[in-house]
Amino acid sequence: MNTLVCFGFGTCARHFVAEFGTRFARVVGTTRDPHKIAAEPVELLMFEGSYRSDELDKAIAQASHLLISAAPGEAGDPVLAELRDQIAAAPNLQSIVYLSSTGVYGDHAGAWVDETTATVPAHARGGARVKAEQDWQALARTRRVPVAVLRLGGIYGPGQNAFVRLRAGRAHRIDKPGHVSNRIHVADIAQAIDAVFTRRFDGVVNVTDGAPASPNEQIEYAATLLGIEPPPLLPFDEAKRRLSPFLMSFYEGCARVRNERLKQELGVTLRYPDYRAGLKALLAAGFEAEPL
Repeated sequence: MNTLVCFGFGTCARHFVAEFGTRFARVVGTTRDPHKIAAEPVELLMFEGSYRSDELDKAIAQASHLLISAAPGEAGDPVLAELRDQIAAAPNLQSIVYLSSTGVYGDHAGAWVDETTATVPAHARGGARVKAEQDWQALARTRRVPVAVLRLGGIYGPGQNAFVRLRAGRAHRIDKPGHVSNRIHVADIAQAIDAVFTRRFDGVVNVTDGAPASPNEQIEYAATLLGIEPPPLLPFDEAKRRLSPFLMSFYEGCARVRNERLKQELGVTLRYPDYRAGLKALLAAGFEAEPL
């Protein structure tokens, strides 16, 4: 029996399971919020630090596939910190997918990078991602199962997009000439995860739209589609004073991320090959739609 265990049942896991969950006889997710357990369409189990549901160890022992989207913290990867031995001993394990970030590449002054480029994170959060990638790869080698590290661009989709931020007054245009980044629609992330599991792929893959652009362009285009004025341009020094360190951390690195491996080796045809296609589709579907 194929059993999928999702560590961290967030946006990416929800969209993957909604589209491809029927490929598995059983789907288990983890949560830190006990109030979510009854609300989710899958079997949710508690996992918070050293505390976990008694059923989680049993689910890991039955797991054929693992999807990890839980973010690492200062102490490292939270899943490996508590469950490394159980995962290493899981007898039915066939494939692991670890969701990482293109933030691991750091600052390349806008140059193109690919999966062979050295990772030089621009902030501590990116460094923690690199360490987590390495730890999952080491476990997979010990266990002799394939692990795919998917480095995701900026995620957007239903309920999480420029339209929502504009309507809520949370959209910003920051004056940093030459700054670009890549994005990826959550539906294309779901496709990539499915392709990895289907092929039992082992290695690193950039999951991005392959069309790097200025964050300001995305906000301006979304405002145009809505027929409203974009927010005023905010000088970079003022943005550093007014906005959170987390938000400003996305401006510490600049790279154009290639996605040829995603298309050629995983065979993924992007539904939304750039932010314009993705935003148009979201607007047609109702941009205020809640995420799955």
